[in-house]
Amino acid sequence: MKRLLRFYHLALVFLAVVWTASAQLPVPMLPLDQSAISAPQSAAPKTQAMSAAASGLLNGYAPDDSYKLRAGDTVSFQILEDRILGIQLDPASLVVADSGEMDVPYIGRVMAAGKNCKQLSGEIKTALEKDYYQQATVVLSLNVASPILGRVYIWGQVHNQGALDMAVNENLTAGKAILRAGGFADFANKRKVKVVRSTPNAEGKTQTFELDMQQILEDGKIDKDVVLQPNDLIVVPSRLINF
Repeated sequence: MKRLLRFYHLALVFLAVVWTASAQLPVPMLPLDQSAISAPQSAAPKTQAMSAAASGLLNGYAPDDSYKLRAGDTVSFQILEDRILGIQLDPASLVVADSGEMDVPYIGRVMAAGKNCKQLSGEIKTALEKDYYQQATVVLSLNVASPILGRVYIWGQVHNQGALDMAVNENLTAGKAILRAGGFADFANKRKVKVVRSTPNAEGKTQTFELDMQQILEDGKIDKDVVLQPNDLIVVPSRLINF
């Protein structure tokens, strides 16, 4: 009887061990259907962004219809057909020279000063389609505007003759320009200073202003001074009798 009880006891222990071990075995996983796995949510926005980048080639290069280009300005230039073909991956940076011209790929020097980006891009497009493209999409925009509006020139009896830069929004008068040029030389005729303006007036004639700088600078009558424009020429003559 004792042997039978011992046998039953061993059998129960054996079954308990087997059940515990089987409970710890890993359950086999069924193979997943890869077609049923949904793509991460971030993938859709990324795809949309790539599509938008491909179609939005004009982003950041909208032509400016009001700003007139001038010497020293830097513009971004791109032909979209070149970009699609991989010839030009990034916009080229072009500078308006002192002459007002800009060296454009394929067609050479083009007058840019005094024109807005939209007008200039249309002229470049026409030139490209004449000799190089059946259809050209030209993207031109202002990149960096020059801080210099233009230059005025001073000649004669001053200490430093030559060109003077005129900054944007600067109220540069003839009197200030003479002071910037080092002031009058010893034999200057202060009462007969002339400002010659190359820009014609309404009648199409060149304007000349005669100024008494002795009144303006020494007597403080600044209301008689003249505000300069780019390319104005200031002439300071000599006195007939120098003593």
